[in-house]
Amino acid sequence: MTVLHVVGARPNFMKAAPVYRALAKAGFDQVLVHTGQHYDALMSDVFFQTLEIPAPDESLNVGSGSHAQQTAAIMSKFEPVVLARRPDVVLVYGDVNSTVAAALVCAKLGVRVAHVEAGLRSFDREMPEEINRLVTDQLSDLLFTPSPDGDENLKREGVAAEKIFLVGNVMIDTLVQFLPKAEELYVGLKDRLSLDRFGLVTLHRPSNVDDEVVFLPMLQVLDELSRDLPLIFPVHPRTRDRWSQQLKQCNPNLRTIEPLGYLEFLALQKHASVVITDSGGIQEETTYLGTPCLTLRENTERPITITAGTNVLIGRDWKLLREEFAKSLNGYRKQSGSIPLWDGHASDRIAEILSRYGSSASR
Repeated sequence: MTVLHVVGARPNFMKAAPVYRALAKAGFDQVLVHTGQHYDALMSDVFFQTLEIPAPDESLNVGSGSHAQQTAAIMSKFEPVVLARRPDVVLVYGDVNSTVAAALVCAKLGVRVAHVEAGLRSFDREMPEEINRLVTDQLSDLLFTPSPDGDENLKREGVAAEKIFLVGNVMIDTLVQFLPKAEELYVGLKDRLSLDRFGLVTLHRPSNVDDEVVFLPMLQVLDELSRDLPLIFPVHPRTRDRWSQQLKQCNPNLRTIEPLGYLEFLALQKHASVVITDSGGIQEETTYLGTPCLTLRENTERPITITAGTNVLIGRDWKLLREEFAKSLNGYRKQSGSIPLWDGHASDRIAEILSRYGSSASR
């Protein structure tokens, strides 16, 4: 049985890596396709090396563009790969444009699709990722969900129960595997960045970083908070280019640095007093690590990180941000429960299901 993996952006790599290893142990033939949605070495190539997965068998090199342009380019370049490789199942991950583009191609060609991280919903259709989730889940033959809310969302949308499998969170598989290595790196990282007690900031969503009406007040609040606790802010190159002057005007305690590798960033998450973010994956990782997480979004597709984790949804309520930040300074930590199946073995469950699925689900 041949399984083809489609990855295109950094979160995909962290999700695909443990699944690739689990399927290798189970004896599957595998093909890895990198669409090139994130295409520079810092954002892509180094992740394959760090996560110990092989170089892609196919690289589509689609690069950037509008959502429509990027999705169309991926579809156009991916279709010949599917026709040539003839996989039994195509595995797509998360909610990026590569995910929905690959699912559309496969649905039209009659190739089975399995969606890893299915069923997540923000219920905000202004988010391009929400459209990608909705479409991909309707087209998929197997839906691997990370938490019970995913199952509930899919059943409510009419997806047949026999297609849905609660397997747990593959991002946590990667975290569990690499946390010891991240801890080893922390000693050097602590010296290099002169760290003592600190907070960590990560912002990348266009809704937060593209509009000065949103970003500049946000930056002003972060500058203010950093006077009480130094904040480490790895800045995406696009954000740095756009706001270089404003970033330079912040006080020295708001420390902007270049983007970090996965292991280094994981180490900082583990040791931070608080993380301020707009990332979905970081909401999950901080929940597992027990690190307070303040999410600068109006909604989240990962509500379990709020109900059972350390996440607090802030939106653009700067008063609430100041209050929750102050709690972290005072040592308060929202209790994080043990989320079922976030145990480092989600990928093994996917491998076992695919092994059973085999040729029995032929169209």
